[in-house]
Amino acid sequence: MNQRAMIAAAAASLLSTMLVATPAVAQEKEKCYGITTAGQNDCANLSGTHSCAGQSKVSADANEWKYVAKGTCASMKGMTAEQAKMKAMEKKS
Repeated sequence: MNQRAMIAAAAASLLSTMLVATPAVAQEKEKCYGITTAGQNDCANLSGTHSCAGQSKVSADANEWKYVAKGTCASMKGMTAEQAKMKAMEKKS
């Protein structure tokens, strides 16, 4: 193999490796309340009873949230933070 062919092969290999290793464009996310399963929440809940991921005790709790692709929460029957707060206030009444 001549030197030019070897350099071209090395360059093609490097380029393909860089394309595969490049992360995908970050997708916009939003918090979606009321869709988590027990132990699958992403972080602290609205009521402040815990501050860590994976600590939800009940599935579909309006206080718990997960990140979902922006614009998909409503189709998953989820709520925004404001809707979840309103639901919590209704329960207390």
